Amino acid sequence: MTVLTNFPKVTVILRGYNYESVRAVVRAMRGTKLQSVEITMNSEGAIDIIKKIVSEFGDEIQVGAGTVLTLEQAKACIDANVKFILSPTMLSREILDYCTKHKVVSVPGALSPTEIKQSLEDGANIVKIFPAARLGAKYIQDISAPLGKMPLMVVGGINAENVEEYFKAGASYAGIGSGIFDKQDVITCNEEALKKQIEYFETKINWGE
Repeated sequence: MTVLTNFPKVTVILRGYNYESVRAVVRAMRGTKLQSVEITMNSEGAIDIIKKIVSEFGDEIQVGAGTVLTLEQAKACIDANVKFILSPTMLSREILDYCTKHKVVSVPGALSPTEIKQSLEDGANIVKIFPAARLGAKYIQDISAPLGKMPLMVVGGINAENVEEYFKAGASYAGIGSGIFDKQDVITCNEEALKKQIEYFETKINWGE
């Protein structure tokens, strides 16, 4: 298993938004504890958005790509200088090796203990448990009992009110979108409201500092 250091505890997931909305969220994230953003590949113009956000904010915020399903998509994202890629499904050994070669953090999705173990053995840096809220925080605790502490990210139905339960149960990371932000504020680029939503979210987590 590849050793991973210094990956942000919470990643902001942005799915289906245009460049202006993504930029507004990332601007609001600057200087906060939210230090990574995932732009999903099933957003229109995702690669162009990623390139622009990396160019403007890449020195301050870790920018990654989500919903990566193929090697071709992974290569396009890595060419756009992402720091990490995520998927709702397991990733092939070829994709994981390509990420390792290019020093890009890989976060494939998994559900069962077998899928989690296999992904880590294949070289994944983090395994995304998705959809996490359908399983509940105790699932993380239950699978960690026999398998030990693993670099797990919970995604799907996670929000300000329940995220700490998952961290206490053994998750190391979380990916959250609508669980932090009001969708309308993202669409209208209401940065003042977005900043307030981040401030509230920050109070709900033990950041371990």
